[in-house]
Amino acid sequence: MGKIAVVFPGQGSQYVGMGKDFYETYSESKKFFETADSVLNYKLTDIMFNGPEDELKITYNTQPALLTVSIAIWELIKDKVDVSYFAGHSLGEYSAIVAAGGMSFKDAVLAVHNRGKFMQEAVPVGTGAMAAVLSMDESIILETCKEISKDGFIVEPANFNSEAQIVVAGHAEAVDKFIEKIKEKGGRKVVKLPVSAPFHCSLMKPAELKMAEYLKNVQIKDLSKPVFNNVTASMETTSLEVRENLVKQVSSPVRWTELIKNMVSEGVDTFFEVGAGNVLTGLIKKIDKNVKCFNISKIDDLQTLGGFNV
Repeated sequence: MGKIAVVFPGQGSQYVGMGKDFYETYSESKKFFETADSVLNYKLTDIMFNGPEDELKITYNTQPALLTVSIAIWELIKDKVDVSYFAGHSLGEYSAIVAAGGMSFKDAVLAVHNRGKFMQEAVPVGTGAMAAVLSMDESIILETCKEISKDGFIVEPANFNSEAQIVVAGHAEAVDKFIEKIKEKGGRKVVKLPVSAPFHCSLMKPAELKMAEYLKNVQIKDLSKPVFNNVTASMETTSLEVRENLVKQVSSPVRWTELIKNMVSEGVDTFFEVGAGNVLTGLIKKIDKNVKCFNISKIDDLQTLGGFNV
């Protein structure tokens, strides 16, 4: 039998009401929501369960909110899944590290709240942007970024989500110019993303430096199971690797396509996406249609665990 990997979602998966059914039904889950509120010193759960959506979408709320839902669900099912590897998309990598025993939940919630603050401070609202390009050759996207980018006018690849979806990020005007150029080259579907900052590109360098400083004081341990990280798309197991890659991750592209392919080549044939929504399940199916994918986002999804070590 093939191996099982558990993956955790990143920004873009959030929605008002996420995790509420777990909070109301399971005391093991509820304690994580309460811990998040107490560590952050404000009612994050209120924003998660009741909105408004604009408030939830602010990155320093989104990041701890998604981590909290992921870990609250994982805690409930961790003994039911015989997992070989973990991974997470961008912010989701913190959930993976918590699940693999590398960081305490309390430390991680505060770290990603600060990560959100640092990212937002790095680029004033409105001056950066991101856009997703669908079904376009990767080499054309990279070449177009190079053609356009110059000092103070940067657009770079930020997420390699699947062969059919690559996201770019940079200065808002440069991203607009990129969209215009890529359409001239035959790009039929280019979508500007509703994000508050241009994540995973060199404009995030100031946030990366602050994160490096911040993580110096956070206890990170060696992992109980390997995590495939976003920066190298390969396995990490030591606290040193984890710390280095969490820092680099802030301004480096997310190599999700490669990461999933590397997991599959290690023998993974079943993926569980744990946390809000099912974005990663969709991406993984596009990357490899032969693997099995399950997502556990709501209480009803727990029944999919029927065939797994329950």
